Amino acid sequence: MQENSNKQSKSKIQDYEPIVGRSYIEELRLLGDRLNNKVIQNINSTYIGGGVAEILDHMVPLVNQLGVDMRWDVIQGNNDFFSVTKKFHNAIHGIHENITASDFDLFIETTQKNAEQIKLYGDIIFVHDPQPIALIAQKETIGRKWAWRCHIDISSPDETVWNFLHKFIVHYDAAVFSAPNFARQLSIPQFLISPSIDPLSDKNKELPIETINAVLSKYGLYQEKPMILQVSRFDRLKDPVGVIAAFEMVRKNIDCQLVLAGGTATDDPESEEVLKEVKERASGNPDIHVLLIPPGSDIEINALQRAATVILQKSIKEGFGLTVSEALWKKKPVVATGVGGITLQVKHKFTGLLCHSIEGAAYSIRQLLINREYANWLGQNGHQHVKQNFLITRHVRDYLLLFLSLYHPDDVIYL
Repeated sequence: MQENSNKQSKSKIQDYEPIVGRSYIEELRLLGDRLNNKVIQNINSTYIGGGVAEILDHMVPLVNQLGVDMRWDVIQGNNDFFSVTKKFHNAIHGIHENITASDFDLFIETTQKNAEQIKLYGDIIFVHDPQPIALIAQKETIGRKWAWRCHIDISSPDETVWNFLHKFIVHYDAAVFSAPNFARQLSIPQFLISPSIDPLSDKNKELPIETINAVLSKYGLYQEKPMILQVSRFDRLKDPVGVIAAFEMVRKNIDCQLVLAGGTATDDPESEEVLKEVKERASGNPDIHVLLIPPGSDIEINALQRAATVILQKSIKEGFGLTVSEALWKKKPVVATGVGGITLQVKHKFTGLLCHSIEGAAYSIRQLLINREYANWLGQNGHQHVKQNFLITRHVRDYLLLFLSLYHPDDVIYL
């Protein structure tokens, strides 16, 4: 078990005042004062890769600035364990997986090893996603308040996996989901809390044009050619091969380039295999650029997004899709599949365009490349939508209210 409780934020809570207003920051301070004697312990499966780790990376130091002792730990597991949890992940999304009794046994065995090694010190233990979910078995021994945060779409899960997880979920004091359609019939309180982006982070702050051009030059991208971009880890559920197919349809009529940029995650053994498949599919086409971006390259991702003409998120399944919020914050026109939390961000023909097929994605991309005025209008609307709904200050507020509600359950209206 590792702990990551000493990370220092580059931003101060007061730095967000010009964006959200002084009264909002003061409300956060008041909520923090009511939790200043509590320790919040986040537990997930990785410090690097994916939206959960990225959110916690920015969330923990900001909450600490409000006088709340929030910390972050990760569980340990070998490749076999993470292969099993990847199967769980896909199955929860409704993708067929061959999951055996030995897979469930390995999951429990690894959880028991973590339970022996982990120090559960939090007044509130905040568990993220399925990988550490079975740690709830320790509640009977140590007590405390426990909340389970599900970042993935569980609207149509494989029933065998769901029933397995459900046995653990019902022992939590609350469950938190990213979108209304993810909620399930549960005997415990459910909360709706959407993820967020940090507008002052390296990934989202304004960049000088010289920085953007330097990144384009580094990766051999053409500044004068329209760029279609998808940023995501290399995962079949993000459909990078489908993105290439849509691009090839567009490329028949419009001279443009495609960039697939992303990384892998330590808790996703499948990602290296997917990256290989994508490179093979793209080989031979000089206008398709597959970029493996190493962890910590937030400035480069930011630069690519700001240089893009159209940004895609062609997911087959999606928990929330924070890359959409990142793109909208930068006032970029977005084409995205209408799945998961994406539909909370992209309001069709107002903050972006939704698609449901490769052909639909290609049609929408063409529309935005041809009609730049319409594309700019969508981008402006998208920026305001993110400002009002998906910034980290709102996320901090929602979490603080969640933590307080665990001690005042009679004062809360649940989903």
